[in-house]
Amino acid sequence: MRIKFDQLDYQDEAVDSAVNTLEGQQIRKSEFTIVESDTLSLGDAHSDLIQDQQTELLSEIQSLGVGNHIIIDDEQLLINVNQVQIKNGIAPSEKLYGNNNFFPQFNIDMETGTGKTFVYLKTILRLNQLYGLTKFIIVVPSIAIKAGTIKSLKMTKDYFENQFNGVTYNSFDYDSKKLNKVRDFAQSTNIEIMVINIHAFRTEAGKETNNRGIQNIIYQESEDLGGNRPIDLIASTNPIVIIDEPQSVDSQPLSKQAINNLNPSLGFRYSATHRDTSYPTLYRLGAVEAYDQGLVKQIEVASITADDDGNEAYMRLVSVDNKKRISAKIEVYQETKGKIRKKLITFGKGDDLQKKTRLPAYQKIGFINDIDATPGQEAAYFSGEPSYITLNAAIKKDLDIKKIQIHNTIKAHLDKEIQLNPKGIKVLSLFFIDQVDKYRQYDEDGNELLGEYAQIFEEEYNKLIAQPRYRSLHQTNVGTNEVHDGYFSVDNKNRVKDTRGGTIADETTYEIIMKDKEGLLTFYDEERGNISRANKIRFIFSHSALKEGWDNPNVFQIATLVETQDTITKRQKIGRGLRIAVDQKGERTSGFDINTLTVMANESYEEFADSLQSEYEEDGIRFGIFDEETFATVIIEQDNLTEDINVFGKSKSIKLVKELKENDYVNSNNRATDKLRQAIKDEELILSEEFAPYEKQIIEIANTKIKDLNIKDASKKTDITLNENALKSQEFDELWNRIKYKTNYKVHIDTDQLIQNIINGTNEFEGMVDIEVRGRSYQYTSGKLDISDAGFRVDDKTITTDSGYLISSNYVLPDIITHLQNETKLTRKSIVKILTHSDNLDRFKQNPISYMMQATKIMNQHKENMIVDNIEYYKTGEEFNDLIFRDTSQGSTYVDESSTDYKVINNPDKTIVDFIRTDSNVERDFAQELDQSRSIKFYVKLPDKFTIDTPVGGYNPDWAIVKEVDGEDRIYFIAETKGSTNRMSLRVTERQKIDAGEKHFDSLQTGIDYEVVTKLEDLP
Repeated sequence: MRIKFDQLDYQDEAVDSAVNTLEGQQIRKSEFTIVESDTLSLGDAHSDLIQDQQTELLSEIQSLGVGNHIIIDDEQLLINVNQVQIKNGIAPSEKLYGNNNFFPQFNIDMETGTGKTFVYLKTILRLNQLYGLTKFIIVVPSIAIKAGTIKSLKMTKDYFENQFNGVTYNSFDYDSKKLNKVRDFAQSTNIEIMVINIHAFRTEAGKETNNRGIQNIIYQESEDLGGNRPIDLIASTNPIVIIDEPQSVDSQPLSKQAINNLNPSLGFRYSATHRDTSYPTLYRLGAVEAYDQGLVKQIEVASITADDDGNEAYMRLVSVDNKKRISAKIEVYQETKGKIRKKLITFGKGDDLQKKTRLPAYQKIGFINDIDATPGQEAAYFSGEPSYITLNAAIKKDLDIKKIQIHNTIKAHLDKEIQLNPKGIKVLSLFFIDQVDKYRQYDEDGNELLGEYAQIFEEEYNKLIAQPRYRSLHQTNVGTNEVHDGYFSVDNKNRVKDTRGGTIADETTYEIIMKDKEGLLTFYDEERGNISRANKIRFIFSHSALKEGWDNPNVFQIATLVETQDTITKRQKIGRGLRIAVDQKGERTSGFDINTLTVMANESYEEFADSLQSEYEEDGIRFGIFDEETFATVIIEQDNLTEDINVFGKSKSIKLVKELKENDYVNSNNRATDKLRQAIKDEELILSEEFAPYEKQIIEIANTKIKDLNIKDASKKTDITLNENALKSQEFDELWNRIKYKTNYKVHIDTDQLIQNIINGTNEFEGMVDIEVRGRSYQYTSGKLDISDAGFRVDDKTITTDSGYLISSNYVLPDIITHLQNETKLTRKSIVKILTHSDNLDRFKQNPISYMMQATKIMNQHKENMIVDNIEYYKTGEEFNDLIFRDTSQGSTYVDESSTDYKVINNPDKTIVDFIRTDSNVERDFAQELDQSRSIKFYVKLPDKFTIDTPVGGYNPDWAIVKEVDGEDRIYFIAETKGSTNRMSLRVTERQKIDAGEKHFDSLQTGIDYEVVTKLEDLP
C-alpha cells in the first residue's frame, strides 16, 4: 500500500504564503566557479560587484557551479510579506528581520500532524517553478526528524514529479563521508535538496577547532573538493534554507552562526511551537485552527486513577525551590477528612513525612535530611528508606495500574477495529515505556524473553480477543506474539537497549520504523501477499526514540507506562497519532467519528488537560490573553476588486487593548473580566468613537479568548447596608441580653459502656464488628478534549466512567495501636481491649489503612456522641461583643435568579441589614417568612463570630428571633434551619453540634427556646 497525497486547501495556502513573499522576482540563476585555491567566489550572496571582484582573482578553474539569485530589495520584500500576512489574518510586521539579521527569515506555524514536511517540500518545487531557484537546504534538529524528512522525500517523489509536469530533483542526506554529493549539489542545474542535522556543522561554527583539535569535516579543506571546504561550496549556492523545528535548531547563538555560514538568501521556519516570534509570521495553523477545521484527530483522554489506599508510600519529587528557603514539592498520599488523595506538599529540611501525610506508611521514610537545589542534581534526602529521590522520579511501583492501562488500551483498540476495519482502516496502538527490559529481556544464552509489560500484554490480549464480541477480528494465522513488537535501538550483540533517541544506534531504529510505515498501515492478508512482520503488527512499544520525527496516521491509542522521569512531553506523545487516518487505498478519511485519538493517561483527565495546556504555554502559546496583536487583524476596509485589505495593525491593536483595560473589560493580567463576559453575553460593548464602528468584530475576537460565560451580572451587584436604628432598638437589646453569654463544658464518661458501644455499635452508629474492607479500587474515566483560544478542557457531556478492583498486596502492617491512640486519644489499654474483643484483625491484614480509618471513625463517633450525651455547660462570666453584628454589613451580594440571598422588603426595621446572606433556599425562604409575618417582631441572622464551643468543633446557630403571641407575650428563639426537622436525618456532626448547642442555651437560663425548623410554622 502507498499513501496517497491530496491537494488540501490549507496546505496550498501555506505554500502560497511562502512563495508570494518573492512576488516580482524574475527567473535568474547565479553561476560561480569552483577552484583549487584558498579563494572561493561567494556568488550572488549580496551583490554582483563582489562576484566581479572575486572572479578576477580566480585561477585554475575546475568546474562551474549554479546558485540562487534573489533580486528583490528589502523594502519590496516587506511589502509582499505584509500582503501575505493581512490575507492570512496575521498582524502585519513592521520590520523584515528577526533576531538573526544576516538574512530574511519567516515563520510558518503549522500544528503537528497537519503535514508541514509535505508543505515545505511542495514550497521548494513552487519556488523553482515560479522563480527558478534550485538550491535548498533543510536543517533539522535530530536524527529522528532527519529520518522522517528523508522518508517523506522518498514517499512524495512520484507524486510531486506528476504534479509538476515531470520535474526532476535530487535529494540527499548530508554525509561527511560522501562529499562528492556536496560537489554535485553545487554543480547541478536541477533542483537540489540537502537534508542536514544541525549537529553536523554547529560545534565549530564560530571557531577553527574544537577542544580536541578536530574540525567538523564540513569546515575542513577536502581533496575531493579540489582543496575547498564543503561549507564554502555550499555557501556559494546562496541556498534557500528550510528550518524544521527552529525552536530546537537555532535557539543558541552558535546555531545561528552555523546557519549563517551556509550563506542563505532566504529562510522559512516551520514549527508548531515557534518560541522565537521576532521573525515575521506568514501563515498560522495552530492547535485551535487545526482542531476546529478537523485537520487532526480529536483527542479523547482516558484516565485510570486508583482509589489510593495509602498502605504503601508513594512519592514523586516535582520541583525544588531555593528562592527564600530551600524547599521541595513532593507529590505524596495524604489522609484528609477520612479520605486519601495524592497531594502536592511543600517540604522543608527536618519535616516528618508521616506527620505531614498522616499515614503510617511514611514512617519508614522518616524526615527530610537535606534538599539539593543544584541544577541537574535536584534531589530530596531522607533519614530512612529510600535514602533519596531525584527530580521527577517516583517510588512505588504500581504494576496493577499498568495492567489496567494495558487492558483498557487493548480493549479500546479492539473496539476501534470493529468500527474501522470494515472501512479498510488498520488500527495501531502505541505504548511508551521508560525501560526496554520491561518489554524485552534475554536469558544467559541470548534468547529473547518477555518483559513484565509484554507478559501482561499477551495475557490481557488473549483474554479479550477470546470474547465473542471480537470473534470477527480473529486472525488465525497470526499469533499473539506477532501482533506486538518494540522499536528500540540495539547493541553490537543485537540486543535492545535504552537510548535517548540521538545516538547512531537510534538512526537504525528510525530507518526500520520508517521503512515499515506503509507496512504498518496494511492489513495482514495472505491472499494478497501482505504477510510481512509489519503487516501483522498492531501494537507498538517504544520509548524516547519515538518522541519526535515519526508518526503514523493510524495510531488511535497511546498509553504511557512510565514510572520514573517522563522524558516525553504530552504534546510529543499526542503528536505521534494526530494525523488523519488513511485506508487500504492510502486515502485520507475525514471526520471525528473516525479520527479520535485515545490517550490512556496515568492521571485524571483534568490534570492531563491542564498539563497539556501548560506545555503549549511554555512553548509560547498563551490562551485567554489579550496581547498587543489580539485585534491587529480587525478589518477597516476591503476592496473587493483589488482584494486589498486594510486592518488595524499592531499599533492600533495596542491602543484598543489599553482602552479595554481602562474601562475594566480586561484586567492587569491581560485577561477578560466579568464585565467583558457580560458585554459579550449581551452583545454590547461600550467603545470609544474610534473603535465603535468595529464593535462586532471586536466582540467576536474577544469571545474566542474566554472559556465560558458563567458570570455574575455586574448590574445586579449591591452593597449590604447596616440598619443602625434596628441595632439600637429595644427589641434587639432584649434579644441580645438573652443570648450574649459564653460558656464552657465538662463531661462525665462511662469507659466500660463506651468500649461496649465501640465494639458492638448502637442504634445510631456501627461498631467495630461491622467493619468491612475491600481491595483497592480504580476508576476509568474518559472524555473528549475541547481546544479553543481560551484553553483546553474536557467536555462534560462526553465524560463516561467505569470502575473495578486491583489486586491487593502483602502489606507491611503498621503499628495499629499507636496509630489509633494518636487519632482517638483513647488509652492503649482500651484500644487493645476493643481490638481483641472485636475479633476481626484478619480484615486489618487484608487492607490495613482501610481498617484503621474505619476503626478511627467508629471510635471517635461513639466517643464524641457519649461526650455530647453527657455534656454539662456552665457560664464563664464572659460575653460576646455586639460589634460582631457590624461585620454582617461588610461586603456585597448579587441579587438575581441564582442567588440565595434575601432582600428585606416589607419591614426593614425588623432586622439589622437590608440584605441577608443565606446558605440555601431553605434559609432564604425562611428569611422571607420572618420578614412578612406579623407575629415576628425582630430577627437576626447570627454572624459567623457567634460561635459556641462543642466537643465536635465550633457551632454557629442560624437565627435569633422574637415572636409575639396573643398580641402581648414575647417568646425568644434560637432557630436552626435545616431541610428536615428529623434530627436523625442530619449528618452526625451536625446533629451533635445541635444537641450541644441546645444544652448551651439551656444552661443560660434566660428564657431562650431552641428549635430546629424548616418553615416558620415549625416554631411553637
